[in-house]
Amino acid sequence: MNVRRRSISGIAVTAATALGLATLSACSSDSAAAGSTDKFDVVASFYPMAFLAEQIGGDHVNVTSLTQPGQEPHDLEVSTKQRAQLEESDAALYLKGLQPAVDEAVTQSGIRTKIDAASLTSLEEHGEEVGGHAAEHDHAAEEDGHGHDHGGEAGGKDPHIWLDPVKYAEVAEGVGKAFEKADPDHAADYKKNTEALVKRLGDLNTKFETGLKDTKTKVFITTHAAFGYLAERYGLTEEAISGLDPESEPSAARIKDLANMAKADGVSTVFYETLVSDKTAKTVAKDANLETDVLDPIEGITEKSRGDDYFQVMEANLKALQTALGAK
Repeated sequence: MNVRRRSISGIAVTAATALGLATLSACSSDSAAAGSTDKFDVVASFYPMAFLAEQIGGDHVNVTSLTQPGQEPHDLEVSTKQRAQLEESDAALYLKGLQPAVDEAVTQSGIRTKIDAASLTSLEEHGEEVGGHAAEHDHAAEEDGHGHDHGGEAGGKDPHIWLDPVKYAEVAEGVGKAFEKADPDHAADYKKNTEALVKRLGDLNTKFETGLKDTKTKVFITTHAAFGYLAERYGLTEEAISGLDPESEPSAARIKDLANMAKADGVSTVFYETLVSDKTAKTVAKDANLETDVLDPIEGITEKSRGDDYFQVMEANLKALQTALGAK
């Protein structure tokens, strides 16, 4: 288990973070909405899915994302217009369990090709239930309007598979095969593009393996429990500090626990996200005499992101981790 709850009370999972989508080069504009082009029209649920569709589809696809730039993906509500886009499209690419409204809309739609990324790799549970917190989480989830969980608590599966390049590559291979089957006229190109993407993800995995192999500590602190797969892949341990409210201040006791843990494990940095307030991270860091930095869960790309696409932001994440963990 790579997300520890050793001494930190509460549910160490934040509510979803306000991250959105940057415009993708293959994404549709308002004048070329899903279903109205001569290309293979794909509706993607949010950035990591749209990025796969763009990379694999290349010039043959028209990608429309249901999650707009700056929009928080977990809390997405699907509009009537978007439901109509789904009906007119050739394929829907989504990650079941992350966005309940999307799951429902895709299930109810008559779209021919429905690609669930969660079915293309293995999902795992990250985090440990502490005392009665599982029930507390379920109640909180109901109150914030979601039946899903943020990060794999309370018996749910962690949906953040794209933060593990190996799992993301497995999903890419499945998406490529689905595109080949749904649009056979361009199957050869989809296959070629998929192979190229999988190779890039393999290279990224190697960079992470090499870059994080020899570090002073293996523990890192985040305000969002999104990095369970990444931690597991590279032998690290994620300590997530916030509750369901990403901007809530931790109690004095929690801060003390974190300070003690940080000292014991040689932790130097508290990570926060680009588009979420760094208030919690700075509160913890100040009391524990730690640094703060950004670790991006890449649920979307905006002008504040440390890069223009998935690969650039992942490499920025690697550098941040290397610095925080004391890579040798």
